[in-house]
Amino acid sequence: MMELVCPAGTPAALRAAVEAGAQTIYCGFADETNARNFPGLNFDREEMAAGVAFAHGRGAKVLVAINTFPRAGAEPLWHRAIADAETAGADAVILADIGLLAHAAAHHPGLRRHLSVQAAAANPDVINFYAETFGVKRVVLPRVLTVDEIAAINREIDVETEVFVFGGLCVMAEGRCSLSSYATGKSPNMNGVCSPASHVDYAEEPGGLTARLGGFTIHRTAKGQPAPYPTLCKGCFTSGDQTGHVFEDPVSLDATHLIPALARAGVTALKIEGRQRSRAYVAEVVRSFRAAIEAQAAGRPMPEAALARLSEGQAATTGAYAKTWR
Repeated sequence: MMELVCPAGTPAALRAAVEAGAQTIYCGFADETNARNFPGLNFDREEMAAGVAFAHGRGAKVLVAINTFPRAGAEPLWHRAIADAETAGADAVILADIGLLAHAAAHHPGLRRHLSVQAAAANPDVINFYAETFGVKRVVLPRVLTVDEIAAINREIDVETEVFVFGGLCVMAEGRCSLSSYATGKSPNMNGVCSPASHVDYAEEPGGLTARLGGFTIHRTAKGQPAPYPTLCKGCFTSGDQTGHVFEDPVSLDATHLIPALARAGVTALKIEGRQRSRAYVAEVVRSFRAAIEAQAAGRPMPEAALARLSEGQAATTGAYAKTWR
């Protein structure tokens, strides 16, 4: 049966995911070493150790994401995170930076290493390089590959592959967002925050509510209408004579019905995005995908999709898996 890898932005979400049937949890420390560095999220060192103990006590594993790229001169912060993850009993660390992979391989050889999606490793040559050079055991594939392309990669590598099956999508090369960096001065890959709340502003104006990011207008909504969070790539803009979502539609990835095809392609683990989501969201998504994975393993049809209301804009896409996502 394929492994279900589930997000936890808080200790409460970790417990909810485990109790809902997650086999593996991924989470991060409350600092810039992980790519979901939002206020009020993530784990301090005591919480991480307690979370690992809780998961292990119920047969689940914990992966610690240390998946941002260190600032020059500040490497000790990332080195401590790797050491602290091992001390907490983590089953693996998820790394993107080559220097951190080398450090972990040299100084923490017994700690399993996974390659983060932030590394954007999308062909057998680079995946084999990471495996042979740094002992990487699993690669999280970027969301730009079709199922057939994933199958072709798996035929040429000897490491596990993990793919996203539900949650937010990014039109950039796995978070390498020049748009958000330009608007806010903070890099998602280094500071760990896309469209940070500290740079968001809402203003009541004659035309309705205006939402801005870093001083740039991202949305205008009529009075009384729900105002979306101003993520730049999902904003409404005028281009030529058209106004709409120029970069990306506000939809979520949902690859539930592709689970049998992903299994045939040799995928080891299915990953749910959403460390910034609530524990109720995490629990419901985990239950739905655990049921789907069990159905696939037993040869039963996939359950009917039941997560539309949890999708962004109440709409879903299979993304690049079928190369139909624009």
